[in-house]
Amino acid sequence: MFLIVGVGIIIATIYFLIKRYDSRLVLLASGVLMAALAGKPMDAFNAFAKSMTEGGLIESICSVMGFALVMKITECDKHLINMVAKWLTKVRPMLIPGATLATFAINIALPSAAGVAAAVGAIFIPLLISAGIHPATAAAAVKSGTYGSMLSPGLAHNVVVAKLAKMDVMSVIAVHYQADIISVVIAAISVTIMAYVLKEHKGYNSEVAATAEVATGAGLQTEKANLLYAIVPVIPIVMLILGATGKVPALKMGVPQAMVIGAIIALAVTRKNPVALTKSFFDGMGSAYAQIMGIIISAGVFVSGMKAMGLVDAFIAAMIQSTGIVKLAAAFGPFLLAIISGSGDAAAFAFNEAVTPHAKEFGLEIVNMGSMASLGGALGRTMSPITGATIICAGIAGVNPMEVAKRNAPGMVVAMIVAMLVLL
Repeated sequence: MFLIVGVGIIIATIYFLIKRYDSRLVLLASGVLMAALAGKPMDAFNAFAKSMTEGGLIESICSVMGFALVMKITECDKHLINMVAKWLTKVRPMLIPGATLATFAINIALPSAAGVAAAVGAIFIPLLISAGIHPATAAAAVKSGTYGSMLSPGLAHNVVVAKLAKMDVMSVIAVHYQADIISVVIAAISVTIMAYVLKEHKGYNSEVAATAEVATGAGLQTEKANLLYAIVPVIPIVMLILGATGKVPALKMGVPQAMVIGAIIALAVTRKNPVALTKSFFDGMGSAYAQIMGIIISAGVFVSGMKAMGLVDAFIAAMIQSTGIVKLAAAFGPFLLAIISGSGDAAAFAFNEAVTPHAKEFGLEIVNMGSMASLGGALGRTMSPITGATIICAGIAGVNPMEVAKRNAPGMVVAMIVAMLVLL
């Protein structure tokens, strides 16, 4: 009886996520309801309290988002984007795939899909349109690269998987970086092929660029980039890589330390008001706890409710009996839910909380299964027409979000399949 009721609640949860109700509210309400119906209401509240104080998660996620806001306040992010845009304009055939790859690379240093879509899109999309590329293709080129944060040590999913696998974050990234890079190359090639097939790679009326320029306030000529400002956003990433790989042992440090050092360097380079910079760092940390940690906490409550009703045990037992579906479930479960709900976070967090800890029972490594679920959610979100980043890119280009989704969907599907083969 509990199983039937629990499945009904999960279906309702998916429905409300698709309807774009706040994911934190939906997950919290569902988790508390399931725990209460199972006669274990305190399980949900205990899970809430436990998730609130996950030290490793809070340290990495909050410090990265604090640094990201410092980059915005100091405008170092704009200089990085302008510098990359200047390089792109020098190689005309690389404009479309280059926009995807550049967005992906910038998203590593500025790990927010919506944020990078707005910042990068405001420059890259009018730039591509002015070169005669169709607005929908220009928007799709940028949107296809908005999951570069998979390579960010501060990405919440990387931190969660690291905790489950009892590894450090850089070791987790070392497991899935090849799948990430292969998938974005596939995405870039796919968007380019689509542009040529649809004859959208040149010759489009560039008057649309003026509309995009007015809407975004972005000029078609990129501003001159200050090299010192431009390299600041990538300094913490470089430090973490050099330290983790043993190239420079003195730089071996945690994510929070690297982000604070990066913020100090930003202060020294830009000479901004130290009070304003410090405030922005802590504002970013607070926002990260409210938005990102909020979803993680809510997903923990949701899974505790599933456990209380016996759903997790039943699901694990079913998967053990049919191990052939495990790989498909880890990849396409978060992928499909992200497409229809517009968010890959809820699905990936819930899957990694409930199923990934049992990976060895399916003959898989925790880090591989967790990474696949995270990447699956990211790829699904990237091709969803209702996610924030898609709407932003479409708005800048002046097209329907569905037109953007249709152009990057083939690449995301192929990338999903290839990533599954690489990781699992």
